[in-house]
Amino acid sequence: MGVSGSGKTTVGGLLADRLGVPYAEADDFHPPANIAKMSAGVPLDDEDRRPWLDAIAAWARDRGSRGGVVSCSALARRYRDRLRENAPGLFFLHLDGDFDLIAGRVARREGHFMPPSLLRSQFDALEPLGADERGAVVGVEGDAGEVTDRALAALPAPSGS
Repeated sequence: MGVSGSGKTTVGGLLADRLGVPYAEADDFHPPANIAKMSAGVPLDDEDRRPWLDAIAAWARDRGSRGGVVSCSALARRYRDRLRENAPGLFFLHLDGDFDLIAGRVARREGHFMPPSLLRSQFDALEPLGADERGAVVGVEGDAGEVTDRALAALPAPSGS
């Protein structure tokens, strides 16, 4: 989880490779109307997000004991609650960095539907993980390999170990 440009896609893919599990990019679950709205610089509302979150949760739930990694902004607690409600057992890794670092990454990105102008609204909407949520905060400083190392170290030990 994290704001746009925090490295969710890159780190998520690397983490899935290291764990030997499937990877999914949450952006691929957006219906076309959501993509059109964001491309026009209009933030999504909760009604827009509902079917998107449900599709992500269904993918996670269908992984069962095989596991998987899915990148998703999940900025608000209510979105994470909805994901957990439909896919119990999720563990969230919050890829966290300061605005200037992430804004620089977003500015260099090409071909992404989310315009840099929406980044501030994501930081404003971000609700950090609560103490009662299964998850960990992972700093995004350094290269993707370093962030992936930190993410892997933050994961709970597999059941039965």
